[in-house]
Amino acid sequence: MRAILIVLDSFGLGAARDADVFGDVGADTFGHILEAAALGRADAAGRSGPLNLPNLRSLGLFAAHDEYHGKPGDRRSYTGLYGIAQERSKGKDTPSGHWEMAGVPVMFDWGYFPRTIPCFPKDLTDALIDRGNLPGILGNCHASGTEIIERLGVEHMESGKPILYTSADSVLQIAAHEETFGLDRLYALCDVSRGLVDPLGIGRVIARPFIGTAGQFTRTANRKDLAVPPPEPTLLDQLTAAGRQVISIGKIGDIFAHQGTGEIVKAAGNMALTDATIDAIARAEDGSLVFTNLVDFDQSYGHRRDVAGYARALEEFDARLPDLMARLKDGDIVILSADHGCDPTWEGTDHTREVVPIIAFGPGIPGGPIGERDSFADIGQSITSHLGLPPLAHGKSFLG
Repeated sequence: MRAILIVLDSFGLGAARDADVFGDVGADTFGHILEAAALGRADAAGRSGPLNLPNLRSLGLFAAHDEYHGKPGDRRSYTGLYGIAQERSKGKDTPSGHWEMAGVPVMFDWGYFPRTIPCFPKDLTDALIDRGNLPGILGNCHASGTEIIERLGVEHMESGKPILYTSADSVLQIAAHEETFGLDRLYALCDVSRGLVDPLGIGRVIARPFIGTAGQFTRTANRKDLAVPPPEPTLLDQLTAAGRQVISIGKIGDIFAHQGTGEIVKAAGNMALTDATIDAIARAEDGSLVFTNLVDFDQSYGHRRDVAGYARALEEFDARLPDLMARLKDGDIVILSADHGCDPTWEGTDHTREVVPIIAFGPGIPGGPIGERDSFADIGQSITSHLGLPPLAHGKSFLG
């Protein structure tokens, strides 16, 4: 009996009940991708026509979306449990979403940087320049990561000044060229930054290394997130304390500040991360958790407002589900969900406040609706129930 939790990073199913607070009324990551594909606006790089997700459809994904939006479901029976979850956490960021699904809603306010230029406090940047022995910094604004690297990459390489930027999330991001600036130096600079932003309540410092030359800059898989630890014990802490195996795939270890995250497996790209998940399932022990984040949905397609790329990535993941299912044993459960939305048709480049899917399946898991859940924490609570662990402080199990 094992649990596999896979986060389709940013795969929202429609504006949350409180989306007005975030300016996201009308956002719908899945719905707008469906619409764009049906209208031929998501045709690119070898894909065309309506979104083709036969496995996710049979598990109940389309029904979950339709029912939330007041439409009748498209099938009478499903092979998975399906529904949606509202977020209780105050932010629409990565740590909040992941921590809540692991049983710890974020009920405090993160610190954020203003949309002014410059956006970072002068004492922060002065201290970073001094402690990092830097000639200065570039950026100092809200920006898309790919855009700011294209705009400032050459100047960065010539001057040795790292690129600092932020977003609507509680985050400080530092981009630097792996070869001219150095990966270890970038990591060290982020370590210094982590200490400097702690008094400001900033959730994450992210190293954003890239390679290439003018017009051909590419971010690498050597991203590193330095997050503050969750404020309460999570599902991962509980599993670790009980002597259970945890296999964390992708950026899960970074998101949880490596607390309770067990074995860390890194890979570049959704398909490589899916391969790593399938491999982990094959060797996971009884009573264990495999926890995966598929980051490309968010960083490569959502933030870049690439509707066609997002559609293609969904189809690629759907095509791998039979391989994953073939690795399951009696008593296993797989839960597919997301941590927030990032509607690729929405204005700007930030996350969107949306409900997320909950799709659960496995040998012996009956299909059917689980309705609208009040918190992502229902995911963690369902996993503790399934694995025979004591209940978490938050959430209600959707398992019978």
